[in-house]
Amino acid sequence: MQGVQRHLGTPAEGLTASELSWGEDDAVVDGVRQRRFDVVSGERVAPGTLWTPSPAGDLRPASSPLVLLCHGASGSKDQGYVVSMGRRLARTYGMAAAAIDGPVHGDRRPGPHTSTALVLAEFAQLWANDGDAMTDAMVADWRGTLSALQGLDEISDGPAGWWGVSMGTILGLPVVAAEPRIGAAVLGLMGLTGPTTARIARDAPDVRCPVLFLVQWDDALFPCTDALALFEAIGSTDKRLHAYLGGHGDLPGEAFSASARFLANRLGGRSASQ
Repeated sequence: MQGVQRHLGTPAEGLTASELSWGEDDAVVDGVRQRRFDVVSGERVAPGTLWTPSPAGDLRPASSPLVLLCHGASGSKDQGYVVSMGRRLARTYGMAAAAIDGPVHGDRRPGPHTSTALVLAEFAQLWANDGDAMTDAMVADWRGTLSALQGLDEISDGPAGWWGVSMGTILGLPVVAAEPRIGAAVLGLMGLTGPTTARIARDAPDVRCPVLFLVQWDDALFPCTDALALFEAIGSTDKRLHAYLGGHGDLPGEAFSASARFLANRLGGRSASQ
């Protein structure tokens, strides 16, 4: 990737400084600026996309709360619903949003496009064989990304948000538990099950920020009984659960709208009427 600007973020306590490298993809569409970036921490590179409100004319962009978006297994930062959520938060609520590719996903993969089935199989194998180490690495990547992006003038260094379901909760709940800068989180489509159950159960009580938890009532991949057990284990005293009929991949549009409103209300995004 060819960098066109470099910025050294201020690391959170206990983290190594991350270098933010911008790509050449920089476009403004319908009031939303979308940029490609890499966050480099030591030998690890986290490829990402940033969405921010684009001010009119020559106005300096206002500082915006940042929401971190994590895609599901077999997807990427460029997946349709991730891009849609990033654009919704920026355009409707005046917030910034960023997504990075998960392990063995997206631009972390060498070579040409790979089938989603193969990516899913490789992630499942990694989760089963090295789940705790994978989780630790992604927690560090996300925290480094947050530090790097909060160093930008157009992004507030106040509380940030998290949105991630399924794999976005497998990896994201430990991020939220470890990161005091996250002031609100949307989690779900995941339960107390799978190769890293012990890790999730250990981290869940440390999630203290306001939480919106999404459940699919007929989820065959992560049954609703396991999801309810995880919801109960979360340590926040300010949490709510939205349950919808349907299977794992049937999350309705209403859930995305509710997620965006919840994050905007908790993090100080502008109201949709402004």
